[in-house]
Amino acid sequence: MHADSGPLLFVRETLTSVAAVAAIGLILFTVSGVWPPMVAVESGSMQPHMERGDLIFITEPGRFSPDAAHEDTGVVTYADGREAGYRSFGDYGSVVIYDDPSSFGPPIIHRARFWVDDGENWYEKANQSYIRADNCEELANCPAPHAGFVTKGDNNARYDQANGIAAPVRPSWVDGVARVRIPFLGCIRLGLGENSCLSPGSTVRDVSAPTGVVERAELEPGGIESSDSEPSPGVAAASPASAPTPSAQRAHAAARRGAV
Repeated sequence: MHADSGPLLFVRETLTSVAAVAAIGLILFTVSGVWPPMVAVESGSMQPHMERGDLIFITEPGRFSPDAAHEDTGVVTYADGREAGYRSFGDYGSVVIYDDPSSFGPPIIHRARFWVDDGENWYEKANQSYIRADNCEELANCPAPHAGFVTKGDNNARYDQANGIAAPVRPSWVDGVARVRIPFLGCIRLGLGENSCLSPGSTVRDVSAPTGVVERAELEPGGIESSDSEPSPGVAAASPASAPTPSAQRAHAAARRGAV
């Protein structure tokens, strides 16, 4: 029996394909330093810079760390990024994937806004548009229960910490930093579940829509910030519409791990 026909050909082609996939996975792991090196975006909380169904290549935070990163975390906050001119995914600062160990939900992919120290009153440091409180006592996670990053989805109305989604994000909670976005490829990972690219509110063309019509996800209240910096302390911006509940916000923030 010849190796170029019949069962032997099938076995050879299968082994070749498996070896190719393994080689690609090894290369990606070598570059990224984390496994899996990609996550699929499940929601619209980072629109318009990330869409549901995008596949995001991530790296270990310390890799390719810019000079503007906060201390040795490898993460650049929005505040520091604005001063240094460091941008990623359409705005200042790093987009991080973090996993709060006290939460049972999937990891979250949001932008690091600024750093708070343990016990810090960060009310005056915050953009007043992204909180709903008149002082630190009324603001969740203020004073800060520990040092960490205050984070926010670009399309969310409130900081994650102000909504109770997570406490300030410790550097040890950061699984990776987003580096490259591949549109729609994450739809394969999301499958046909409730967060699939074909579910209502998807960013991918609805199967019932005419060819060429793109169904866009509904924006969460508040939309994208219009300012390139946090307002000066004490300057309150107009308050956006009521924010979703913490559970709804977390559902909109989730990122699903994707195997290569």
